[in-house]
Amino acid sequence: MRRWLLPTLFLAILIGAWQLAASSGALADLLNLESFVVASPAEIAESLWQSRSLLAENAWVTLKEVLIGYGCAVLAGVSFATAMHLSETVRLTFQPLIIASQTIPIVVLAPILVIGFGFGIGPILVIIGLICFFPITVNTLDGLSSVDPETTKMMRTLDASRGQILRRVEIPTALPYFFSGAKIAVAIAVIGAVLGELAAPNSGLGALIFRDMNQLETARAFAAVAILSAMAISLYAILALAERRIVTWR
Repeated sequence: MRRWLLPTLFLAILIGAWQLAASSGALADLLNLESFVVASPAEIAESLWQSRSLLAENAWVTLKEVLIGYGCAVLAGVSFATAMHLSETVRLTFQPLIIASQTIPIVVLAPILVIGFGFGIGPILVIIGLICFFPITVNTLDGLSSVDPETTKMMRTLDASRGQILRRVEIPTALPYFFSGAKIAVAIAVIGAVLGELAAPNSGLGALIFRDMNQLETARAFAAVAILSAMAISLYAILALAERRIVTWR
């Protein structure tokens, strides 16, 4: 109970203070903004209910983008990590390129992807995949390389093949590392989806936020942000539960 009670209590205090500051006008004065631009938690909750159909429709679009892009990143990240672990040539060839890929600002890359792939789901999936690929690959590779050498030596004395060592020793050892990278990646996958939707604003919560901020629909924009946060927290919790069920020896 303490694990949930303390964050919930802090969040309740924060929301209460936000409500008081927004309703009294103190927050608008502090930020030097007009009062109608600063939404209170009560207004956000009201917008959540009144615009529930519109928000649910766009949330489903964003969730599909996140799941597909994240799934592609997991598949590519694990495959590349395994290939780099098994082959030094592959590691020396691709590891610098993987690191260099993270130095490219996504904000700059997004319009280029839109030009190349068009205003569809393609550039959004690429952005999500690029953001999620790095933590999954690096953590999985570290896990595969962290096996105790004595264990590998013992497996070889038992006449185990390279595939058996990978399957019975290295992959189980790498699983906690993989889940660490996967949990980081799933949290930032939502950010990647929003960035992609801002570059190609057709549908999704990112596109809705972009339109609402231009139309001064601040309460609904914050409601969309709240849904995005809940989405990221839920996906993280699902992965954490899967880790506890699968990595039982940790």
